[in-house]
Amino acid sequence: MSRTQQERRTETIGKLLDATIESLCENGYAATTVSEIVSRAGVSSGALFRHFPTRLDIVVAAADEVRRRQFDEFRISLAGFGTVSVEHCLILLRAACRAPINGAWYELLIAARSDAELRERLIPFTVRYHEQISALARTLPIAGTIPPAQLDTVIFTVVHLLDGEALSAIVHPQPDQEELRLQLIAGLLRGESIYNRIEAV
Repeated sequence: MSRTQQERRTETIGKLLDATIESLCENGYAATTVSEIVSRAGVSSGALFRHFPTRLDIVVAAADEVRRRQFDEFRISLAGFGTVSVEHCLILLRAACRAPINGAWYELLIAARSDAELRERLIPFTVRYHEQISALARTLPIAGTIPPAQLDTVIFTVVHLLDGEALSAIVHPQPDQEELRLQLIAGLLRGESIYNRIEAV
C-alpha cells in the first residue's frame, strides 16, 4: 500500500530531526551543518529546506524534539514505579540529564553563549521548557512538602546541579560521590539536616 503525502512528510522530518540530534551529540553545534544533516538523514538539502527554512530552524526543532522525548520517557518511567518516592524522581532526573540525546541540548546551550542569533531563538523555547518542568514537578508527591513559592527554585536548583554533574562526569566520573549526592538531595528535599544526613550515611 502506498504511503500518503503526510506519512512521507512525517518520515522525512523524523529522519532530519534524528540526524540533527545525532550530529549535535557527536560533532557539536558548529559541525552540524546542512550537508552533515542531510547526509546522515539520507535526503537532499531541498527536502530539508522544504520543512525547515534555515539551519537554525531545524536545530531549534531538534532541541524541541529532545524535550518531547525526555518528557515522554520520564512519564513512562514514573508510571513504572507505581508508588513514586523522592529517590525515584531523582534517579529519573539524573538519567534524563545523562541521556545521550540530552547532549544535543547541552551543545546548544554552550554554543548560545557566543552565538547571539541562536541565543535569541532558544530563549522562548527555554522558557516553555522550564514551564513544562515546573508543571510536571507540581504533580509529583514531593511538591506537597515544599512551600509553593519556593518550589520552582528548589526544583531548578536540583535540575541545574544534576546538569552540571552530567557534564563533569564525562571527564571525571565519581560514582561514590554521585550516589551520596542523591542521598543528600533526597534528605534535603524531605527537610532533613544535611549534617544529620551525612552522619547517617
